[in-house]
Amino acid sequence: MSHENELMTLTVDGVEVTVPHGTTVFDAARLAGITIPVLCHQQNQTPIGVCRICVCDVGERALQASCVHKAEPGMVVKTATEPIQTVRNTLYELMLSDHPSPCIRQQQSHDCELETQAAAAGVLPAANRFKQRAVPVMQPDDSSVAIHVDYSACILCDRCIRGCSEIRHNNVIARQGKGYFAAIAFDSNEPMGNSSCVSCGECMVSCPTGALTNKKVLGQNLLEEIGPNKAFSVETSELLALPVFKGVSGTFLELNQGAVVKRRYKAGEVIVREGENGSTAFYILEGTVDILLGSPRAHVTTSNETDGFFKKMISQILPKTQDVREGERTTPSHIRIDAPVDLPYNDPIAQLHEGDLFGEMTCMSFYPRSATVRAKTDCVMLEMLRNVLDVMQKNKTFRAKLEANYRGRALGTHLRSVPIFSTISDDFIDLLRDRVELIRYAPGQVICTEGEPADSFFLIRIGFVRVSQMRNNEQMVLAYLPRGGYFGEMGLLRDMPRTATCTALDHVEVVRIHAPDFHAMLKRFPEVRMQIENVARQRDKENTFALQRSTEKSSSQPLHQFLAQGLMDAQSLLILDLEKCTRCDQCVKACADAHDGVTRLLRDGVRFDKYLVATSCRQCRDPLCMVGCPVGSIRRKNSLEVIIEDWCVGCGLCANNCPYGNITVHEFERDGKDAGTKGKVRKATSCDLCHDMKEPSCVYACPHDAAHRVKPNEFFAGLLGTNLDEVSK
Repeated sequence: MSHENELMTLTVDGVEVTVPHGTTVFDAARLAGITIPVLCHQQNQTPIGVCRICVCDVGERALQASCVHKAEPGMVVKTATEPIQTVRNTLYELMLSDHPSPCIRQQQSHDCELETQAAAAGVLPAANRFKQRAVPVMQPDDSSVAIHVDYSACILCDRCIRGCSEIRHNNVIARQGKGYFAAIAFDSNEPMGNSSCVSCGECMVSCPTGALTNKKVLGQNLLEEIGPNKAFSVETSELLALPVFKGVSGTFLELNQGAVVKRRYKAGEVIVREGENGSTAFYILEGTVDILLGSPRAHVTTSNETDGFFKKMISQILPKTQDVREGERTTPSHIRIDAPVDLPYNDPIAQLHEGDLFGEMTCMSFYPRSATVRAKTDCVMLEMLRNVLDVMQKNKTFRAKLEANYRGRALGTHLRSVPIFSTISDDFIDLLRDRVELIRYAPGQVICTEGEPADSFFLIRIGFVRVSQMRNNEQMVLAYLPRGGYFGEMGLLRDMPRTATCTALDHVEVVRIHAPDFHAMLKRFPEVRMQIENVARQRDKENTFALQRSTEKSSSQPLHQFLAQGLMDAQSLLILDLEKCTRCDQCVKACADAHDGVTRLLRDGVRFDKYLVATSCRQCRDPLCMVGCPVGSIRRKNSLEVIIEDWCVGCGLCANNCPYGNITVHEFERDGKDAGTKGKVRKATSCDLCHDMKEPSCVYACPHDAAHRVKPNEFFAGLLGTNLDEVSK
């Protein structure tokens, strides 16, 4: 017989209280106006009684956890006797023994429940009689853009788990391990940012300590950065009324007010400019924008101006038709930018409309703007920081809209912008539209692993991917692949396991084509298969050289030093024989004379034996300068020579990434015929080996035969006692 609707009376600390059957002692005390301290329990969650702070005397042999113990008729409950307080204080001390004091939450808002309750009870960390326990050290998890995870502050109260599963029904968080090794985990023990967490904030709100805290993003309040006259705050209720915010946590939006603002633009107003640094993305609510490249498609080149002891050279920018370079690609069909469309090379302009998002790569990875965006009509749009964008990208409604836009408008252009896929027919692309998967990966997340079965082919839509192989018990980087790059073809072509591990270098999105569709494409388009096989052979050759280079690494101490300085990564080094060099700086002056007064080398750098390797482009085999280029204009040819394509927007990221300081950014005058308007244009430049002359100016100018341009594999072979030229073949 059920007693749920019947009432009963009990006494709590001398106060009589009448409650329904089934009420816990904790709730009965609360109804009587008596507060029992607790850490693991919240009113909107199922009680589990793991912290034991809420213990009370109910007349039984042992103290009971009041949050889970049911009240009984006539029960006499004591909640604050001296023995009970002694037990609680001991529990506080034990929890504080491996809790950082003050934790992040206590530092930020002074409301860590553990530290606040302990202090109120007179328990202070400095007077703790328990020594630090030998617990495993777990590094903080900073992978989520919205929530910081500090495992050292976690007391395993499970409030985050119940908030995630019972309130939000996301089922992302659970416990893992036993004893001292117990901890919270996300999905299958993934970093929080890599998990299926949608950053709703419920776990963070539920957490009683600094284990889960709201991450304070630099410049989180866009109103403060932009100014109230140019941006307008958006109420949480207004955002939640927008279809694309359906399902987003209002708690999260409240905690991140100022991280998303509404902006209005008049027709013709510039929203962002190519090459500028940024940290936000834009979502168009109303209107149409033009997205374009204002920088002319032109090479930075040198040409003869006068004759003399040295040929005087002048730097200028010339269209590709007037400056044909050996080994350079033919004119590409499209230029890849940070938007759901690619720009036609010959007329780099396109339109974005209501419901389009642009600036994802800039926002998530802080890369420079890849294009100029200008309002074509009056526009209204949301500008958001990366913590909001990350939540939006995990929102099913928003994600579905973006994917639909990409499949319908950009998939075909994206595929055809990759030279090997340029001949794929419209009907086959239509077949792929609903069969490909768009998958996101967080920085450091593994996309595919060496040795696993090859079941799909990947095309990079956003971000950069690192390709590596395990050799000598360490991962060796083989290549960096930018947007428009692809991987996974080796195993599919040869029906063998994956030959390399591919890892997201930053925030990456890939288009995944499953093996049956990939093989159908190769069967239907033989020319595509032929080109992919050619590229696979070339990659094999490059990888073989890299692996041989890794094997040679331990052969001798001089070779180890040579490799440690990155010299074998080079294809061309400017070296100075220090036994001949008089430090006259004629090499530097000659380079400056050949390039409008701006030298492209410094008489400084690393030293090996009696040689100084001057600061001038090395044509690295593993060029870090390529990572992050917002328009993919810096690349290497099949010969591994690094070149800068003519659509460089002059953002300077390649110059910042070069570990040797060998790339610079210069301003050039542009004429109105090619650029549409006169003015300055910025372009990245590096040593061009004075290709219009018989030898580089720096080498020609040296009066002491101290300066030489050399191939390191050949020049240093004798010093190293190793035939490096044979290694490179």
